Amino acid sequence: MGSEGRSWSGTAVTGGGVAEEKPAMAVVAPAPEDVPASDASVDIALPLPDMTPHIMQELVRGWSSLDSSRFSIETVSGGITNLLLKVSVEDGTGNKFAVTVRLYGPNTDLVIDRKRELQAIPYLSAAGFGAQLLGTFENGMVQSFITARTLMPSDMKKPRIAAEIAKELHRFHQFVTHLSAFMSSTFILTCCQILLAASVLEFEDNEKQKRYEMISFREIQDEVKELKDLLDLLHAPVVFAHNDLLSGNLMLNDLEEKLYFIDFEYGSYSYRGYDIANHFNEYAGYDCDYNLYPDKDSQYHFFRNYLQPDRPSEVQVQDLDALYVETNTYRLASHIYWALWALIQAKVSPIDFDYLGYFFLRYNEYKKQRESCFSLAQSPLITALRNG
Repeated sequence: MGSEGRSWSGTAVTGGGVAEEKPAMAVVAPAPEDVPASDASVDIALPLPDMTPHIMQELVRGWSSLDSSRFSIETVSGGITNLLLKVSVEDGTGNKFAVTVRLYGPNTDLVIDRKRELQAIPYLSAAGFGAQLLGTFENGMVQSFITARTLMPSDMKKPRIAAEIAKELHRFHQFVTHLSAFMSSTFILTCCQILLAASVLEFEDNEKQKRYEMISFREIQDEVKELKDLLDLLHAPVVFAHNDLLSGNLMLNDLEEKLYFIDFEYGSYSYRGYDIANHFNEYAGYDCDYNLYPDKDSQYHFFRNYLQPDRPSEVQVQDLDALYVETNTYRLASHIYWALWALIQAKVSPIDFDYLGYFFLRYNEYKKQRESCFSLAQSPLITALRNG
């Protein structure tokens, strides 16, 4: 996803203070209220070169008169809920300009509020988060291109990178007031909605149906209620949360030492501890090895940089202890949410992936961690912290 800052301003100011016009095909991000929208859609079954030129000509300023032969298209990544494309054009004089096209996966609106996402992105990008929104169409969006590498799961636990993630997450969580008019969802509400939808599925595949019928939704409903009652005791701050801070949604420009959060499709008002715990769960990587969950020392390193980005060494022990309890209780909520999410995906996703197996993986990890996390939240330590 696209490059931020200098490359995407409409003009560049020289040392003498004179505005230098960008080339005609340079990408200029519109103001949030002026983001263009198209009713057209992209057929993902088309060959790659035929997918997006007409959308680019309609949405990107300066590209409307370009012939389709001027475009080059390549796949950046193919995720579970998105197909990410890099679309480039040349102006004939050696200048090359690029944008990112994100194509939504089919039926992803069942677990993703696209309206909420599109409302948030312009304001988030204006605040320096992620790529800039250039335009929208029926089944996707066009964004600026970020020159950076996508992190690997093993990168996230490196102390220097972990500290930068923590500092950026602190800044992200402060960004709430501009979105309060239309952001109202919280984790528990969303989780209950997905639980309701997940409990009434039917599968045409007999083997899938048999595995699905092994699930006790009464048990899960009871677990969600008991977990909610426990989480209520923590009084965790409600923040605007990313909610999907895995390595694939983190990009780093090593030369500039600039970290980017990307892909805010799950972004909503949620709980601080959930967002941090969900990130820690992603240390498990693509192999889902939850033994890689960070130990207490690694978590405290993250917490120091999160709580006081400018003075991490001055964070008080009681504040570290409180955030430790909060985060590791919400660890359970993360497993419950993605387990239920997997059931919906098992029904609607065309991707060849064992989503039912992923449900059992996450739910079994929830049950494995349940006793220790409940005990931590009910420990004398948290009682003392609540009583001040």
